[in-house]
Amino acid sequence: MILWHGAAVLAAGAAAGLINTVVGSGTLITFPTLLALGYPPVTANVSNNIGLVFGSVTGTVGYRRELAGTRPLLARLVPASLAGGVLGAVLLLRLPAGAFRAIVPLLITLALVLVVVQPRIAAATAARRERDGTAAPAGVSPLVQVATMGAGIYGGYFGAAQGVLLVGLLGAMLAESLQRVNGIKNLLAAVVNGVAAVTFLLVAPHRVDWPVVGLIAVGSVLGGVLGAGVGRRLPPRVLRAVIVTVGVVAVTRLVAGLA
Repeated sequence: MILWHGAAVLAAGAAAGLINTVVGSGTLITFPTLLALGYPPVTANVSNNIGLVFGSVTGTVGYRRELAGTRPLLARLVPASLAGGVLGAVLLLRLPAGAFRAIVPLLITLALVLVVVQPRIAAATAARRERDGTAAPAGVSPLVQVATMGAGIYGGYFGAAQGVLLVGLLGAMLAESLQRVNGIKNLLAAVVNGVAAVTFLLVAPHRVDWPVVGLIAVGSVLGGVLGAGVGRRLPPRVLRAVIVTVGVVAVTRLVAGLA
């Protein structure tokens, strides 16, 4: 790996760690960067996933105050994320590489749509509750667990906008503040990334590019610290604009490669 490649991967990891902690969708920074540098899609996804685990843990620690008192809730959601993460990782490794290359543009496009519309969904949900004079449903229903597992499958397979999916789903289905939901999102994303990383290491260690893992890990830890500290002050529109721009480039590159 030449020097400027390493610098690019490190910078992408830092940006992803910050964005994952504040919003989610950091994979839309790191994954296209690795593709642009010439890494095969599955190797890029596996290495990226393992590296971002460290940033997810840092972001979770940064939100530890928001997580206070959520242990009963997490006791029901974490197993769903674990199961989903393992299943998603197995699907990634068992499906043909060609299938991954064909599916990823669709996943990135879906993630970009979620990034763009999530604020409107959240605002519409809040307005409906205020109009009806109701709060979010209390407790953890089987539907919430199924939705969490579905997000875990998505996160284990690819991961881009996993955080956005979780915030949107949990924000609409749990009686918790947005900040607490964001803290829960960080922890569940760390669980999914962690169990997927273990699955990759056990089943397909040859898919791991360790220099990439190390650079993304260091960068994502730094980004996670910034995200938990001052990242919330960054204008959300700026973050979304960066994510959408990089994502469009990734979709264009992948579609061109399929032609």
